[in-house]
This record gives sequence, structure tokens and C-alpha cells, in this order.
Amino acid sequence: MCEYCGCQAITAIDELTREHDLVVGLIADARTAHAAGDADAMAVTARRIADVLGPHTEVEEHGLFPALAEEFPEQIAGLEAEHRRVEAVLGEAADATPADPGWPLRLLDAVNLLRAHILKEQDGVFPAALAGLSTEDWEAVEAVRARAGTAQWAGTAQ
Repeated sequence: MCEYCGCQAITAIDELTREHDLVVGLIADARTAHAAGDADAMAVTARRIADVLGPHTEVEEHGLFPALAEEFPEQIAGLEAEHRRVEAVLGEAADATPADPGWPLRLLDAVNLLRAHILKEQDGVFPAALAGLSTEDWEAVEAVRARAGTAQWAGTAQ
């Protein structure tokens, strides 16, 4: 992932980046399960991704994005729309493996979108935040993280 601008020196960005890294690994797991035709493993992986993205998305949408929305309204709106698209597909597996035979391909499309989305954030949003956010903005991001927390297992090897 991105390491060229120094944005990971900011605790909030470092945490978001570590969550991105975890999700990238889970995306690989989803792709492997899809290749094996294992919809149940895909559903388990979808739930794990959703567990990481719940607090992660809250930090982005209620902490980081508002500070950038005035300067980059279209980009932020696009990222939030992508969040909704990914969440919808992940949500289909919230309780069990979806019975719909089309769901595995929808999940594959969603994780492919998510992978591209992560690159947009790391290569665009995070450096822009580093350059443009004030101390007060970073404090607001940290306050959202304190409220949202993190996925229970996000810091552990799986």
C-alpha cells in the first residue's frame, strides 16, 4: 500500500490503512473461495469484511470525509456511494450464506470494487487529508474512532 507521502505517520490514517490491509487479505480469501466454488466460505469472509468495514466506514464518513467534502464534493460522494454498494452485497450474507445463486458473482464484483476503492482512498484521500486537515479536523476524526471502535479481531492474525 501507499507509503510515499508520509500520511501513515498520522495515527488515524495508520489505523485506516491497517484496516485496508486486513480487508485486502480478506478480498484474496473471497476470491480463493469463489474459485473453489465455496459459497459458505465466501459468506464467512463477507461477514469478516463487514466487521472490519463497519467502524472503518464510520470513521471515514463521519470523521475524515466531512473535512474533505467542501474541497472534493464529487469524489467524496462517489466514495460514499461505493460504500453503500459494497455494504449492500456484504449485507446479503449477514446471517447466512445467501441462497441466490447469483450472489457469489455479486460478491466478487463488490470485492473488486472495494479493492479499487481502497486504492482511491490510499492514493488520493489520505494524502489530501495529510495536506489539508487542521488539528481540529484530526481531533474530530479521533473522536469518531473513539466512538466507533474497531473490529474485535482486526488487530489479530487470522
